[in-house]
Amino acid sequence: MKFLPGGRPASAAVIGMGYVGSTVAAVLAAAGVDVAGVDVDRGVVDRLAARRCPYREPGLPELLADGLDAGRLRVTTDYAPAASADVVIIAVGTPVQGTEFVDAHLRDACAELAARLRPGHLVILKSTVPPGVTRKVVAPLLEKSGLKAGEDFGLAFCPERLSEGRALHELRTFPIAVSGWCRDSGRAAAAFWRRTIGADVVGCASMECAEMVKLATNWWIDHNIAMANELARLCGALDVDVLEVIAAANTIRKGAGNVNILLPSVGVGGSCLTKDPWMLWRAARDLGVDLGTVPAARRINDSMPGHTVDLIVRELARMGRGLDGARIAVLGVAFKNNSGDLRATPVAPVVAALRQGGADVSLFDPLADPGEVRERFGLAPAASPREALAGADCVAVLARHDEIDEIDLVALRDTMAGSCVIIDGRAHYSRAAIERFRSHGFAFRGIGR
Repeated sequence: MKFLPGGRPASAAVIGMGYVGSTVAAVLAAAGVDVAGVDVDRGVVDRLAARRCPYREPGLPELLADGLDAGRLRVTTDYAPAASADVVIIAVGTPVQGTEFVDAHLRDACAELAARLRPGHLVILKSTVPPGVTRKVVAPLLEKSGLKAGEDFGLAFCPERLSEGRALHELRTFPIAVSGWCRDSGRAAAAFWRRTIGADVVGCASMECAEMVKLATNWWIDHNIAMANELARLCGALDVDVLEVIAAANTIRKGAGNVNILLPSVGVGGSCLTKDPWMLWRAARDLGVDLGTVPAARRINDSMPGHTVDLIVRELARMGRGLDGARIAVLGVAFKNNSGDLRATPVAPVVAALRQGGADVSLFDPLADPGEVRERFGLAPAASPREALAGADCVAVLARHDEIDEIDLVALRDTMAGSCVIIDGRAHYSRAAIERFRSHGFAFRGIGR
């Protein structure tokens, strides 16, 4: 097959060993592919080479170590291995500043690769980009090598669609959307994923179509969460449990599946949902299309940390306690459950507002790196739940990791203030759990509950 060798396993270079690149590299190496992981950040490379995975993804540290130990995976800051690899996968970061797509990392990677491109190469872009970037930016940069896309080298776009906490499973089981510069490029990329990790492939008619897949998915997720958050605010005003409403609503079949309202929370964070909708919005605006739901959903979801602070203030007031001088224990500071990732975590503005209001805030998160917590929040995290909860007037559970779920707040009740409220920002406690809290003297309030 053109752009993909036959008769032997393909070798691969993964450019960008962040969360996505590391996951892809580890899974390919485990499948028997000879993989070179390239990253310009010496710190990232040194940590990975020392078997210290900076990403808290179940199974990923072990899989990376296995690949390194077996010699199927090597990591380097040098782009040289890309020249000999059969397939080059670009997985560099593509941030957004405001609504502006920042393509500096992508352009640098393409320039480095162009200097090493050879006939027969297959280049697969996995970085999230606005529609048209693969064709209008990546291809011209690679063609500065003197080679032509679709003639001398293959070019394809295959969006990453991984969620933290399930990335290894999803990469191996989710269909991979594929489209190429030409038919041969698309067929080669599809064959690569099938041969290596046995993935199902969804063919897209154009690279622009494939580029839209990830953006449309995250647009839907962000909008769905925004609806859940507004529904929660309404249910809170009605004294109706939003989780009961959602559970009942989701039993109705619609189209090929069921109504699927997601769950409300303290807010949306991470590196994708906070930027991808804006990336899409800006691309649409440049084409003269106004996407009204994107800014609406972003505004709603960005308002949820403030709503959470308001809940805390109101519940403290019910107990005759003001925010100034109140001791508040925040359990879970990451942007989602069962993750230590602090990128764009909505917990940060909650903590900042509480401290600005004069509260004495303690933090506990068993998954987050203590140094990163200190840098992001300006507070050293507590070493234990007991330390964090000591004297607490309020316990705000803002990320319900499994380790946090194992903390028995009732058993630690005597360490807290006589009047103490539990604020559920993302734990979604059951009715039985809430009744148990109340029977032991806790007040309780959740988002929409």
